[in-house]
Amino acid sequence: MMTVSELSRQGRVAPHVVRYYSRIGLLSPARHPDNGYKLFSRSDISRLSFIRQAQSLGCTLEEIAQILDTSAQGKSPCRRVRDILQRHVEENRQKLEELLQLQNRMEDALRQWDKMPDRVPDRESICHLIESTGIRRYDA
Repeated sequence: MMTVSELSRQGRVAPHVVRYYSRIGLLSPARHPDNGYKLFSRSDISRLSFIRQAQSLGCTLEEIAQILDTSAQGKSPCRRVRDILQRHVEENRQKLEELLQLQNRMEDALRQWDKMPDRVPDRESICHLIESTGIRRYDA
């Protein structure tokens, strides 16, 4: 059996990560009968490694909890994992497209602003660069 510190060292994570994962139920340590310390087994090293690998693929802790729960029920979580990653891939593509559009707007603005002088704000204006460009406005 290992303590939080030992598991964190072997799992290459900070102790507070092990404590947090325990608090939210991703890890289920036993308790030392005399002092109440959390005690972890060798299988917790594998579980911690799995959690970190799933995170590296973009899974949220909530999704990881669902995957672990499905597995604990003796069912294959593979379909769920594929669905989760497919959804993240689609979301990431959308975010990348939005970032590319933002990048283009910023570059266009900088090209326009390169030809404009700096000005002191007045009652009508805060920053004339932003206010006077033809950059499409963001709708909140």
